[in-house]
Amino acid sequence: MNFLVLLLALWVEKFSSGRRRIQRDGPWLQWLARTESHAPWPALLLAVLLPVVLLGLLLLVLKPLAYGLLILPVHLLVLVYSLGRGDVLVALGPFRDAWRRGDDQAALHVAERDLGVEADGEAELLQRVQDYQLWQAYQGFFAVIFWYALLGPLPALAYRLLALSAEHAAQPGVAERAAQLRHAMDWLPVRVLAASFALVGNFAAVSRVVLHDLLAWDISAAQLVANAGRAASELPEPQPGEPGVSTLDELWQLLIRAAVLWYAAFAVWILLL
Repeated sequence: MNFLVLLLALWVEKFSSGRRRIQRDGPWLQWLARTESHAPWPALLLAVLLPVVLLGLLLLVLKPLAYGLLILPVHLLVLVYSLGRGDVLVALGPFRDAWRRGDDQAALHVAERDLGVEADGEAELLQRVQDYQLWQAYQGFFAVIFWYALLGPLPALAYRLLALSAEHAAQPGVAERAAQLRHAMDWLPVRVLAASFALVGNFAAVSRVVLHDLLAWDISAAQLVANAGRAASELPEPQPGEPGVSTLDELWQLLIRAAVLWYAAFAVWILLL
């Protein structure tokens, strides 16, 4: 069933507007604001662990009903909700247009406005946008898919709620602890994705760049996935105009190949069980 849910989630994300209707964070953000009257750890437990526990209880109740068929729509809803917010390609559109025209000021402006990316020069800007694309694809798709395929909907939901807590918590202590827990959940999937980049890209380059950080705890998931992705694609030095835009296309194709590899590996795993 999990593989079917993964396929359906991919269809919902790519070919329908269902994701926008499912990913309504307003009620949960109100709950997060209410929990922040407590100390950081109790607040985080109430904001993240309580919804996960309630989901687990719901799945236990539904499991014996209708031969377990009622679980499938719940899995699908939770998985789609747990995916990243927004559309990476749409967000990159204005930057790509400005970069293709060679309009540096416009590129700097739209990168800061649409992507939250700042840089001192055009070479640094393109590299940071490349890193942004890799990170958004990882945290919005690969991390969630990894935890769902491995352990089901509960850790997938926990990952998204931790990400939302780290981003939206008004209390710094809550945001800091959420980021710490998210870092722990990122440790394994980001390394699996780096290995996937090596398999579908330049293996030697990824090994050379990532190997010494493979077991490091301190390196962030964003930095690791950026280093691995750029090495796997063998990107040239940042260039203005169309050659610079094409590097974003190369990274996107790398991400697609990695996603196909993950789905194929999960399908083989299901067949062997």
